[in-house]
Amino acid sequence: MLDFIKPWIETFQEFLYLAARAFRNIFRTPHYADDIFIQMDVIGVGSLPIVILIGFFSGIIMGLQLGRALTTYGAQGQIGQLVAIALVREFGPVLTALLVAGRNASGIASELGSMKVTEQIDAMRALGTDPIQKLVTPRLIALMVVLPLLTIIADFIGLIGGSLIAIGLLNITWSMYWSSAWRALIYQDLGQGLIKPFLFAIVISLVGCLYGMRTTGGTQGVGRATTQAVVVASIWIFVITSFIDPLFFT
Repeated sequence: MLDFIKPWIETFQEFLYLAARAFRNIFRTPHYADDIFIQMDVIGVGSLPIVILIGFFSGIIMGLQLGRALTTYGAQGQIGQLVAIALVREFGPVLTALLVAGRNASGIASELGSMKVTEQIDAMRALGTDPIQKLVTPRLIALMVVLPLLTIIADFIGLIGGSLIAIGLLNITWSMYWSSAWRALIYQDLGQGLIKPFLFAIVISLVGCLYGMRTTGGTQGVGRATTQAVVVASIWIFVITSFIDPLFFT
């Protein structure tokens, strides 16, 4: 039993050590601002099309399913409220984080893994450059900035998708839908919807960097690291959600 748990504990310790060094480097020079903006472009702008698509169709799907249930009770007018709460609190942050994890945790792990197996990271150390300062911290900062912004975009696009269903199928006016959605949201909902992607960004970036920098075994090792990074990051997204939700439960 202990032999089964030991690798998980060692990996978690490595994660905490990497996180501590990465966050410490935020307040140390050099900051590699160019690398941060490059990663923000790669991660944020590169993920924008799929985030818009998933947000739009998530809003449509929720509008269809909720509209069907509300019509049974004659409460179609509440669809804006329910779509807004579901998107902002839960589906927007989680679905966006899963997409970003699938696209970018794998990309980070494969990129750093390739550098590791070709000894580029060792060469950086030999030249006096801290690999964590150069490779990990810029990706951490970039994801912490862009993931909440991507979540906001996904929420808004999802509300637009829901409005199309409300107006087209449920005969709800545009003003009724948006006023209902706006009144339903309180600061607690907005706080929950922004805290989650911030924490998800930390996990996605650090998990991708961790599995990338501990890659061994050549090209096959890069493939394993990429798969492990996506799986572990996705699991942690749901774990974090399960711990955050009770704090905002009312």
